[in-house]
Amino acid sequence: MADLEFRFSLWPALAAAAGIALTLALGNWQLGRGQEKNELKARIDRLAAGPAIHVSATELGADDVQLRRVEALGVYEPKYAVLIDNRVRHGAAGYHVVMPLKLGEDGRYVLVNRGWIAAERDRSSLPVVKTPAGPVTVTGMALVPGRRFLELSGKVTEGRVWQNLTIERYRQAMPIAIQPFLIQQDAAGAPEDALVREWDPPDLGVDKHYGYAFQWFALAVLILVFYLVTHVKRKTEKKPA
Repeated sequence: MADLEFRFSLWPALAAAAGIALTLALGNWQLGRGQEKNELKARIDRLAAGPAIHVSATELGADDVQLRRVEALGVYEPKYAVLIDNRVRHGAAGYHVVMPLKLGEDGRYVLVNRGWIAAERDRSSLPVVKTPAGPVTVTGMALVPGRRFLELSGKVTEGRVWQNLTIERYRQAMPIAIQPFLIQQDAAGAPEDALVREWDPPDLGVDKHYGYAFQWFALAVLILVFYLVTHVKRKTEKKPA
């Protein structure tokens, strides 16, 4: 086998070093983001396991209750309910039923995502939602709709059917005062109303960050291998004088 030798070249070496440094930095940044998301998930789990915050007619700060367990006592107002479209469960199209719950007598409400209901075969017909009469106690997780995972498109409304939901959009469309968050209702303790309350946990994208980190580290290795392969040559034999 012929002898090999490494032939150093300044500019390719600098380019390879810069590429490796950049990809390693990006890989480490993605690892850091993944760790942050893991810590956020742990925080969400801790908040969800804590005691429920009582929601009254006094306005609460969204950041004070976001991802916390809450409970509210009030009366549903079906007149101001909306259906959030494009919600698929086990391959079946449907809606999330969002309905305001009146808190006390001063006219403030809190939105409640009561759960999923299947769409009719004829999409021009809306499903009938059973609503309990009189005061009910609602428990669940407080979320701010429109922060990433609830926002699907830029379309605003189509009557009672909405493509997405934000607090400001709802406030502009409905003549009632609402809390700056939504309650994602628990299945436990909910009435028998044919609504499905099977909530996926917020997708924080932890696996995505780790996947990107692996790709950046793999690219760093590839740059190094390519540089070595292209700069290792066979030794040239010197001809005798």
